[in-house]
Amino acid sequence: MTRSDIRFDSAGIEIAAHVYTPRSLTRGPLPALVVGHPGTGVKEQTSGTYARQLAERGFVTLAFDAAYQGESGGQPRGLEDPAQRVEDFKAAVSHLVARHDIDDERIGLLGICASGSYALAATAVDPRVRAVAAVSTADPSRQFRLGADGGQDPAVFRNLLDAAARARTAAARGEDPGVMTVFPRTAEQARAMGGEHGAEGFEYYCTPRGEHERSAKFLAWESIDRLAGYDPYFAVPQIGPRPVLQVIGTRAVTAWMAIEAHQRATGPKEIHWIEGASHVDLYDKREYIDAAVGKLADHFTHHLAATA
Repeated sequence: MTRSDIRFDSAGIEIAAHVYTPRSLTRGPLPALVVGHPGTGVKEQTSGTYARQLAERGFVTLAFDAAYQGESGGQPRGLEDPAQRVEDFKAAVSHLVARHDIDDERIGLLGICASGSYALAATAVDPRVRAVAAVSTADPSRQFRLGADGGQDPAVFRNLLDAAARARTAAARGEDPGVMTVFPRTAEQARAMGGEHGAEGFEYYCTPRGEHERSAKFLAWESIDRLAGYDPYFAVPQIGPRPVLQVIGTRAVTAWMAIEAHQRATGPKEIHWIEGASHVDLYDKREYIDAAVGKLADHFTHHLAATA
């Protein structure tokens, strides 16, 4: 397997990506997968892990940094723009179909966490995508509105919208709008705010377990109101008859979001449960990732099979 660093355009923003190419004896163009990272993540973290392992299974894989994040371009930094995130997936597909080593009839999308919902939305509107899968599916808009477990006090989101509005007003007056800090200072504070799910997120992003210097620990405030009015599941029924797979840990507090997406899908669909895994366990814990990658490889091998 080899890795190349590439750049491509997404609605005028330069996107940085890694492309992993298998050392395959297969003649002719290969199937390809676009792999998206969790919110605030970068391609060197969990999306890169999945991309490398799936390349070992015979796929050309492309793991990219979302616009405004990581090594990709775009201002303000740390912006979570759901419409742009979907555009990033489609732009990655456009890059792949122009390559001579890719079979443009055999392209799939894989999203992890937030990118799971964006991959579903992108597939719904881009018929070049022949199969889609998500790991630890989460929709940031639902998570901000309702909480990771769906039980958040509505006042929390109203306060976030108020803060986002104040930031826009400050920017309009030429003042520093500031940013929304995603993680507290300690694991104990993260646990107090978000329970075990919050503590696991802190451990992955803010300790040597998974932290990366380009993984943002903040969001631009305007992310909040952009997310508030966006529903990546709206078009999920349009995916059918193309297949949808979601790989979810049995301990994931976010599983309700995957179930909602599953219920909206109209074509071949499956939720594959990884016993004992939490949402974040599927980011980097080998015993769970191995099981997830095995299922994903089977899904994409079957649905992106070469045709005569």
